[in-house]
Amino acid sequence: MATSTDTMTMQAERARRVAEAVHSGEMEGLDVTPAGREDAQEYIAGRIDSDELVARARSRYGLD
Repeated sequence: MATSTDTMTMQAERARRVAEAVHSGEMEGLDVTPAGREDAQEYIAGRIDSDELVARARSRYGLD
């Protein structure tokens, strides 16, 4: 069973990963859309996993 500390650690790690991805995109001249940011917050909160995050982005841009 996950403790609140485990959950906070997981969320911090997910937030770090999102921040790195956003920064990488910005370095390439890309912007994250509001919908993409909302999906990222869902991922950080643990409501969706990384597979779902990617699936939503791919769907949004017609890459499926």
